Amino acid sequence: MTTANLQASGLRFSPEAGYLSGMPTRAWFSTFIYHEPLLCAGQARFNTELAAECRNLRDYDAAGRRWSAKNYPGGYTSYASLNQLHKFSSTFAGLERKLTAHVRRFAAQLDMDLRGRTIAMTDFWVNIMPEHAAHSLHLHPLSFLSGTYYVSTPRGCPGLKFEDPRLSKFMAAPPKTTGVRPANQPHITYPAKAGHVILFESWLRHEVAANRIMTARISLSFNYNWS
Repeated sequence: MTTANLQASGLRFSPEAGYLSGMPTRAWFSTFIYHEPLLCAGQARFNTELAAECRNLRDYDAAGRRWSAKNYPGGYTSYASLNQLHKFSSTFAGLERKLTAHVRRFAAQLDMDLRGRTIAMTDFWVNIMPEHAAHSLHLHPLSFLSGTYYVSTPRGCPGLKFEDPRLSKFMAAPPKTTGVRPANQPHITYPAKAGHVILFESWLRHEVAANRIMTARISLSFNYNWS
């Protein structure tokens, strides 16, 4: 049933209840993605200063540039060299505190029981994607929540594409209808938007298509664990 037909029939999907009202169908094992502005105000100035620090980090990080030349063609990432930026400078430490507030909110929405437990950022790294650079499909092992903060997202730069975690098990499934509801799509892409943070459970596979514009896309990725 298409979205238009759904509305015409008087049926309504309730994400909270997980079912289509008026139909005997419920949604289970939902996959959630969190997407919010990091700050209520002052993001433009904050990101300008942060972008400058990211570029300075690239210039300083010779080991990261060498690793990127082999493993991240055309781009730069501090993933294999300086991957705990929250311990590297006060700028990134301040950003960690802001991100942690969002992570706690997302974990609560997922009904994760963190009473008496601590959460901590374990990894925090820069990604600079000039023209043609791309991130292939991957997940983040050894963490429970992961995410990205967008520092600079020039118009036309690629977003973050997520894959339905059940996709490999759709053995004999027919194609989807033209008006497929968003929740039933096999992939969803969130546009990259400067000043926004996106969070997801670390097992969720995702990728970034090749940057087709000349201006670099800058982001910061991170992982969290609990104890």
